[in-house]
Amino acid sequence: MSFEPREIILCDDNSRIRIIWSDGMQSEFEALTLRRNCPCASCVNEWTGEKMLRDEEVEASVKIEDISLVGRYAINLRFSDGHETGIYSFRYLREL
Repeated sequence: MSFEPREIILCDDNSRIRIIWSDGMQSEFEALTLRRNCPCASCVNEWTGEKMLRDEEVEASVKIEDISLVGRYAINLRFSDGHETGIYSFRYLREL
């Protein structure tokens, strides 16, 4: 099954995004949840899959400052804490 967004919306207060998927499903993600679940190599051990980022290390007030597409399979998010190395595949977002 293909997981492609039809629309990605950064909500007014930058604390969440809404994705409308090509199959009509809608998902909404809080910035804090996305930041705490960043799949990058700094946040998750590439070899073991162990989460390295501790939730308490992320400020509850974190916001999403920018969203960019990565090919046709993912998005990259730039957060207000300066973190911007995570690539969130559409499949990963559907699983969240």
